[in-house]
Amino acid sequence: MSTTTEKKNLTKARIKELQEQVDDLKELVNTLLSVIVEEPDGVHTGSAPTGGHPLANTCM
Repeated sequence: MSTTTEKKNLTKARIKELQEQVDDLKELVNTLLSVIVEEPDGVHTGSAPTGGHPLANTCM
């Protein structure tokens, strides 16, 4: 019985570790997307999409 309990504990620990990694990656992706969409000079020239508009004819 102790090996089953140990395996469950190891599995729970691994799941927690993976969830933390997913959360960190989500934060990184959101930061990178914010940087990509941002205009370099702060003036909207139309080259970057703005919020609330559909992303039509967009290429990356």
